[in-house]
Amino acid sequence: MNSQGNPRPHEAIDPLADVWAEIAGTRTGGWAAGTTAPRRPALRTDAAPIPSGASARVSPPARGPVALPASPLPGGSVMWRTEELLASGLSKRHINEHLLAGSLVRVRTGIMARGSHWNALSDGDRGRARLAAYSKRTLAATAGDGLTFSHTSAGRLHRLYLWRPDQLIHVIVPYHAARGSHAADVKAHSALLLPGDRTEIDGLPVTSLDRTVLDCALMLNYRQALILLDHGLRSGCDRQRLESACAGLAGVRGVAGFRRALAFADPMSESPGESLARDIIARLRFPAPVLQFRVQTVRGPYRFDFAWPDLRAALEFDGKSKYFDYKPTAQVIYEEREREKLLTEQGWRILRIGWKDLFDERGMKGRLLRLLRG
Repeated sequence: MNSQGNPRPHEAIDPLADVWAEIAGTRTGGWAAGTTAPRRPALRTDAAPIPSGASARVSPPARGPVALPASPLPGGSVMWRTEELLASGLSKRHINEHLLAGSLVRVRTGIMARGSHWNALSDGDRGRARLAAYSKRTLAATAGDGLTFSHTSAGRLHRLYLWRPDQLIHVIVPYHAARGSHAADVKAHSALLLPGDRTEIDGLPVTSLDRTVLDCALMLNYRQALILLDHGLRSGCDRQRLESACAGLAGVRGVAGFRRALAFADPMSESPGESLARDIIARLRFPAPVLQFRVQTVRGPYRFDFAWPDLRAALEFDGKSKYFDYKPTAQVIYEEREREKLLTEQGWRILRIGWKDLFDERGMKGRLLRLLRG
């Protein structure tokens, strides 16, 4: 009872609190000088159950750095099936120790990768590594079944620009795929591939570039498809073949967006941001700019992403890759500003935009009006 005569609210008591405290004290070098470690209480079997809820959770103490296991990982590879690790002499206990230490990372059920290798991968490389992990477990068991990576999974392997894609693993199989016959993160498409529609990348079976672009464009929305088609055409995709395929897909789901995106696609757009900027310029009904317009300066040629030469107006898209791909950021920005000074001396007006501007249509319209009206 409290001072007002009301019963006190029930407080969740962790019956192992003293145990956790003792363990934590041992791991941090013992108890403070002049104190004695509390005696571990006997665990009661008649203790009241801890009520459910976040406030009543029993959490172990934070662990310090985990020492690397004494049994080393096998050499010559960066990814293994569980059976391969066991065959190399590691026990299940050793494997668990490596997982706890971070020297192994579980990529998917039954497949593990070397931690140092996995942590060094970019997001794109990790996406491709997940496909390799799936093939390491699945393709060996389905040899001869004709399973082929397709759609956005094939797009990843072809290293095409994919903007906000799904995270499923897409495969084409030459038979009807029953529900539940594949893992939950796998989408199996039943189709027959022509001989020219199948190739191999990094040892993995994958649909050809043209077939990949076609399959992706049918499942993506317009802006996603435009980015993909711009990059696909720049990477060597056959526009005539895509147009022919599009003509034969009347009534197929997604073909209207595919047809519209293909009609506007331009391999001169060199990044997803440039593709989206070109789309917003067209939707706002501004004059079509010249892409990748070259201008000569006293310090050499310069190339604008978008230019209206008659108006001496240009638009530049500043994406991260422009500043981080090749040179230190400060150096690139300095060189960019120096070139811009030379161009403004020649009478050019330059508008710079970034990703956030592509989703502010009203703001873009005002800025483009000011640029083109001078």
